[in-house]
This record gives sequence, structure tokens and C-alpha cells, in this order.
Amino acid sequence: MLERGFGPEKLDGASLAELKDKARLARGDILTMTTLAGSGHPGGSMSSVDAYLVLYHFARVNPKDPLWPERDRIVISHGHTSPGAYAALARSGFFPPEAAIAAFRQVGTAFEGHVERSVPGIEWSTGNLGQGLSAACGFALGARILKKDYHVYTMMGCGEQQKGQLSEARRFAVKYNLTNITALVDYNNRQISGLTREIMPQDIPACYRADGWEVIEVDGHDLSAIYQAMRKAALNRERPFLIMLNTTMGKGVSFMEGKEKYHGAVLKPDEYEKAISELGLTSRIEEYRKMQEGRGYPKVAMDVRIPDLRVKTGEPRIYTKDEKTDNRSAWGRALADICELNLKEKGGVPVAVFDCDLASSVKTGLIEKNWPEHFFQAGIQEHHTATIAGALSTLPVLTYFADFGVFGIDETFNQHRLNAINHAGLKVALTHNGLDVGEDGKTHQCLEYVGLARNLFGYKVIVPADPNQTDRAVRYASRVPGNFFLCMGRSKLPVILDESGNPFFAGDYEFEYGKVERLRDGDRGAIFAMGSMTWRALQAREILKDKGILVKVFNVSCPMDLDPSALKEGASTGFIITYEDHSIKTGLGSEMAMALAQTRVSARLKCLGVTDYAASGKPDELFQYMGLDPESLATAFTEMLDQN
Repeated sequence: MLERGFGPEKLDGASLAELKDKARLARGDILTMTTLAGSGHPGGSMSSVDAYLVLYHFARVNPKDPLWPERDRIVISHGHTSPGAYAALARSGFFPPEAAIAAFRQVGTAFEGHVERSVPGIEWSTGNLGQGLSAACGFALGARILKKDYHVYTMMGCGEQQKGQLSEARRFAVKYNLTNITALVDYNNRQISGLTREIMPQDIPACYRADGWEVIEVDGHDLSAIYQAMRKAALNRERPFLIMLNTTMGKGVSFMEGKEKYHGAVLKPDEYEKAISELGLTSRIEEYRKMQEGRGYPKVAMDVRIPDLRVKTGEPRIYTKDEKTDNRSAWGRALADICELNLKEKGGVPVAVFDCDLASSVKTGLIEKNWPEHFFQAGIQEHHTATIAGALSTLPVLTYFADFGVFGIDETFNQHRLNAINHAGLKVALTHNGLDVGEDGKTHQCLEYVGLARNLFGYKVIVPADPNQTDRAVRYASRVPGNFFLCMGRSKLPVILDESGNPFFAGDYEFEYGKVERLRDGDRGAIFAMGSMTWRALQAREILKDKGILVKVFNVSCPMDLDPSALKEGASTGFIITYEDHSIKTGLGSEMAMALAQTRVSARLKCLGVTDYAASGKPDELFQYMGLDPESLATAFTEMLDQN
């Protein structure tokens, strides 16, 4: 076999013969694993497998060292063709074929129904169609930032080209001149419901050409033509490259060819035997079945780790009691400090900041001005941006994505879900959350940011109370591995003070994830306030104090991980009110109720939060309208005491 790297102009006879034989064996592997599992997607796997084999044999990857830092990246977007990918990887030497065949779709193995990063050679877990090209852009951008010379390939299906996110990714790749990307489309013209051109007519090559891509069309089953097209793309340095692979679904087995039925239907036992015979192979399915039942197959799985970056975060800023600013400005200044330290000083970490046409509002303008080569303006393309930022964050690059809450989490929940599955390390700054978005009205009120995030495994949520806590939270999230949402409002806030009149979140204060801070003491009840509601809770306490009622006030900045000791202290008073600028159904109140139940701590609980979408208006007016102003909180507390 020729050496890797697409050096020679053409495949030699011996390499071509070897590849043809491996293609035949791989098709047998596909049919065996799907038939044995009783489920899977054989049709598209068989149309994609020739391209997979060329990629995994000639791209700069190392089967003996799948995480080699200098490797080319191969992203599989149509993740349901996992049988084809696994078969090609096995026949390319990444693991023994029986490891995938017997373990396919079995509980506790790496070989899931859609491709997973835990499989050697798989770079990105996919299956939600339309996201692979965005992830590829993330890896390609990473090569530039990290000064690496690797190429990025992404395999896609023809049906998924209907997804809007792909057009977002195409434009981004051209704008930022990502000439180290080659996209391949398996155009078998079949999807679940029939002919692709009938389900949704689309001129795929024209779409890519219109956005500035180089396009070449080849026979997707001609191994020599595939090799030459990939070589041309790999040597290209002028623009991103698309290879249209004209293929046949079910290629290699006569009764499967061109039948959309086999997109997701496996063969019956007699069909399987007929197909294996047609491929000139001997059936070993019973041998594999015994291996599967006894779990006697080789165990294959990689440890997918989040990069642990040594980020320089510097000394926190201090906002005094005479300063009134918004948390989003504090976030922007802290981000600028981190960029200054890491991008100018020796030993710093590479940084990337993504924006979706909101830099002036989400306060990333300083990065755009001072470090333009680390600032990426993606336009109004939130789906693509969430994915490219997530993929980039799996590399040793400190990656931020800033957006309004309604776009940055509401609109992009599915993309963040895939980031979580891929163990990304993305830092997402969400501004303009809750009723605090003010006059923009219902469509822009992100009232679900905690409720959505709590459904994502692996994301942490921080809702800081004032600019000082925001500053320290940004620095904390920047140096801690993993995915974070930093959630802020729009308005300027007073600095939270201790009882001596000094900034509470300054001096010796260090942000500690999950810690609940007691700001004021009392014995008649406890208020647990989140984010921008904290200073309002302190105002309500003064109202209650004038009535001779002393209550504890706690600040909750990490609503999904509540401090048990603070819960017990608050519950010891007998009365707890949660107070939040968030949907009352899924935020701090529901988290508090669950935490109290799980810790078997008893207290009377009342939840104050947003009960409906509100109209346009100034934030203070909206809080009053929704019964969330300090006076309404104080009234709610006295009523709860009176009802005892």
C-alpha cells in the first residue's frame, strides 16, 4: 500500500487491488454487524465505505497512535453510517474487525449506533445531522491557531444537505479562508422516505460553488478517482473543497442497490446469507454471535479527555460601592484581561472568541479591537457558532462564545447537547437573560437558561450577583476544564456590600463553584436569591427589618449545585423563599425543592419567579408587574409568616 499523505498522483496497481479487496471485506463486515445487532444502517454505510477506506488509508492518521497531535482530522457528519466507518477503520488497522462486528450496538461498548469519539479514529460524536461541517471548521481553525499543518475531512450524506446549519458553515469556511477543509458528500440520492431530489430538491454543487467552494464530482465507488480527488483537495491552498461522490445505496449487493429501504433496515437471515455469498465471502455470523454472547471480543475504547489548560487569569478587578455597572461589562473586561495575559505573555494559552453580530452588546468589542486574529465574527449564525466553538474547545484552545441568552442557549440547545456528548470545554457567556432584557419584549426574554442547562450532562451554570462576582467567575471558569454557561442580565447593578459597607465579592473572596454565600443573618426565615435579584433581596430585607423581621439572605450563583450546608442553615428558620429572574417552573425554585427533598431537610418553601412571558417595558417595571420587586418579595414573606 502507498504511504499516507496523498503523495503519488495515482494509485498503483497493488494498492488498488488491496483496496478493492478490503472494500469487499468491509461490506461483509457492515452486513454482519448490522444483521447480528438486528438494527443499524447498512445502505448508506455501503455507499460511503469506499471513500472511508481511501480516507483512513491515505490521510495522515496513525492507527497505532489515534491521538497523534499532528494527525489529519476526519469528521463523520452522517453518524448513522457508523458500520461503514467502523469497518473501514478496522480494515485500516485501527482495531481488529471482530471488535466492532461483535460489539456493535451492544451495551457498554464503544461501538454505538452512531459514531462516538471513544472509538479510535473517530474525532467527533455525531448523529444529529448537519453539524459535522461546523465541527470540521472548528478543527480547521484550530490548526491555524495552534500553527499545525493538518488537513480536515468531513464525510456527509446528501439528505443532510437540507439542513440550514450547513450553509452557515460553508460561508464561515470561505470568510476565514479555511483551505485545509475537504468536505465529501455521499450522494446516493436516497434517504428514509425516498428519493432525495423528490423529498427536497436541491442543487448541492451549486450551493457550495455559490458560497465560494471548489467543487469536483466523481464516481464514489471508483477508488482511483476518489484517491485523485482527495489528493487534489489536500494539495489545494486556494479555497475549501467539496468532493461530490456519486454513489449507490447498498452498493455491492444486487438486491440492495438503489433501495432506500436499506437506509435503516437490516437483512433477514436468508438475505444475509445470499448477500455474503454474492460478495464472495464465507458467513461467520454464528462465530461472531457466540463471541457477542460471551463478550469474547477485543475491548476497544479511548479515554476522551477535556484539555486541562494552564490559563493565566490574573488578579481580579475590584468594583467599588460607588460604581454601578452591568455584569456583562465586567465579563468583557475580565475577558480582555485574560486575553492580555495569555496572548501577549510567554507561556500563555491560545484564545478564541466567537460572536454572532452582537459584540457591542455582549461586550466582546475589546477582543475584536485589540486581538482581531483571535476574534471570529460568525454573523447571525448561532447554530454553526455553537458547534464550531464546541469542537475548537476540545483542542488546547481556550474558547468563548458570547450571545444573548435567547440565541445562545434557547436556539442552540441541540448544538450544546452534542458539545456535552463530545466532552467539550466551551465557555458560553449568555447576556440579556430574563425580564432584565427589558423593552425588547417577549421574544427576547430568555427565561429558561437554568431549566435548559440542567438537562445537559456536563455543563455548569454560574449566575453572578454583581460585577465583582462576575469578574471572579469568569476567571474561575476560564481555568477550570469543562463546559460553562455564565448567565447575566442587561442592566447596571449596584455592587453587593457586606454589613460594614464594603464590597462583599472583593478582598479575600474567591469564587468557589457551588458555594452559597450568606449575605445577611436572621432567624425568621431565609431568602435564596439568584443573580441580579440578589440586591433586590437585600432591599426587601431592609423593608422586613423595619417591621422587626430579620431574615437571612443567601446569594445563589450556582443553582444546579446547591450547597447542602446553606440549605440546612436556611431551613433551620422554618421558612424559605427562592427569588429569581427565571421561569418559576424550572429554575432555582425547582432545584431548591429537589435539594431539600433529597437532603431530607424540612422547611416551608415558596418560590418567586417569572410566571409568564411579560410585555415590553423597563426591567424594574416588569419586575413590579410580575410581582418580583423588593416590595412584593417583602409582602410575600410576611404573608407566609402570617399563614403559619
